[in-house]
Amino acid sequence: MKYVVATAGHVDHGKSTLVRAFTGIEPDRWDEERRRGLTIDLGFAWTTMPSGADVAFVDVPGHERFIPNMLAGLGPAPVVLFVVAADEGWSAQSDDHRDALAALGIEHGLLVISRADRATDTRIDDVIASARVELADTGLAEAPVVVVSAPEGRGLDELRTTLDAVLAWTPRPPTSGRVRFWIDRAFTRTGAGTVVTGTLAAGAIGVGDTLELVGADGYRAVDVRGLHSEGTALTTAAPVSRVAVNLRGVGVDTLNRGDALVTPGAWHSSAQADIRRVGGVAFDDVPEQLVVHLGSAALSARLRPFDADHARLTFARAVPLSRGDRLVLRNPGQRIVGGGIVLHPDPPELRRRGDSARRATALARMSDADGAAEEVARRGAMRVTELRRLGLVDEGDAAPAGVRVVDDWWVDESSCAAWAERLRRAVVEVHARDPIAAGLSRSGASVMLGLPDGALLPTVVAGAGLVSVDGHLSIPGHVPDLGDAEEAIGALERRLTEHPFRAPEADDLSALGLGARELAAAERTGRIHRLPDGVVLLPTAPALAMRTLAALPQPFTTSEARQALGTTRRVVIPLLEHLDGRGWTRRIDAGHREVVR
Repeated sequence: MKYVVATAGHVDHGKSTLVRAFTGIEPDRWDEERRRGLTIDLGFAWTTMPSGADVAFVDVPGHERFIPNMLAGLGPAPVVLFVVAADEGWSAQSDDHRDALAALGIEHGLLVISRADRATDTRIDDVIASARVELADTGLAEAPVVVVSAPEGRGLDELRTTLDAVLAWTPRPPTSGRVRFWIDRAFTRTGAGTVVTGTLAAGAIGVGDTLELVGADGYRAVDVRGLHSEGTALTTAAPVSRVAVNLRGVGVDTLNRGDALVTPGAWHSSAQADIRRVGGVAFDDVPEQLVVHLGSAALSARLRPFDADHARLTFARAVPLSRGDRLVLRNPGQRIVGGGIVLHPDPPELRRRGDSARRATALARMSDADGAAEEVARRGAMRVTELRRLGLVDEGDAAPAGVRVVDDWWVDESSCAAWAERLRRAVVEVHARDPIAAGLSRSGASVMLGLPDGALLPTVVAGAGLVSVDGHLSIPGHVPDLGDAEEAIGALERRLTEHPFRAPEADDLSALGLGARELAAAERTGRIHRLPDGVVLLPTAPALAMRTLAALPQPFTTSEARQALGTTRRVVIPLLEHLDGRGWTRRIDAGHREVVR
């Protein structure tokens, strides 16, 4: 099993020294860091635990000037070693790191009291008690405590055993889920080209995969050329692990910390999000301009409070967001002012007076984790794929109460009922306004209702108790009222009864006052039968024709059929094709047919 653990704590409390003693690897990568004895940027080391677990450490800087670097390392890590020096105790940047833990919702880790060789047992007990109080509102409130002295090696074995136990209780992330890999370093390596590193928190990356790179320039497809973890080449990287990804299709000069590699089409990218406060200062008292930390990204953002606990963030650029994402909010200086959890990564526009107050009420009703039903209700219907992109549902989730599944859509029952009622009312109005009409066209119905997809219309039609015939919706049993055309249709029927296959010409129909609408209505009532090319006969004409054709020597020609029926080629050809289509006659070759016995 692989794990990633980040350090946290005040500057010069011995985080890097502890990682060095624990792993045998120097985490400070820069000469300046080693010369000054001060961690400036993220450091990396790894070791194998007594259980066989593979643990990578992300060592973060503790100085207040490097809080953005600290948050870039802490953000994607699921487990933390919170280090407090025994001789100095809880200090200023301990507050910042604690606030970051609370904002990020990190629930697994240890409290490590370092430099035990510089303090008495009484002093150590006091520091532990003080740290417990400070961490009371974080996920480390009940974390195990280990007292160490890295130079002496004191407590390191206990730390290994205790950390092993903590890791064993850490939930395993899904390997089949979507990938969002936050980049914390980008560089070139001879023979490899562009390489990026980060913490793979969920999903899996394989050599040959195509991912999407999300950055300041938008989305770009990139190919995974190679993978390494802790100096070892891999074909597939699984969570949770530190991974170096060799990319094809992008230059290092276009990459930045805070860019992300994501599964294509699996994430919603947004420049806005509605959030709920997690600790810190009430949103009413937070500066409008903030820096928001998500994963390894530091984003300029504007905060619009709805109330003390809910607000809208507008970012300087779009980022891949999901419901439930945890954010750290920092003022333009260095101080952390609190945190937030994303309730909605694609919020509705605020256009009318009072929208902010209404939005605050809606957000207050939302749970932190389950928003699928609320979102489907707001939109009426949503594709399941879009719900997954927003982080509202996972693969295999069942539809919640009040939501109906229609193909790949989730439909709100109340919205569906409202659509059905509106549709039935519109069809009734069409029948009343135009009795001869076939009803409301299906295409017109979809547009009128504003349905997001035509595939939903059959469900609404069924709910409205309507029937669909020839592309029109009508009330069951509705019979068109021919009105003024009734007399003309009667005359046509009498003419065709006398000469069944002498179909009237277009001029004859016009003289009777019968246009396309009147003829269509008469056909729907079963009064006439229309064939292609404007041929109008009685509904009994096909059966009458079969009696005559069956008496002919078989096979027969088109000319023989025309003469037997006493009609013209204009009528006999579409009539024979109609009989072929019904399977009553069969065409043998270009000039002959026969009756199917």
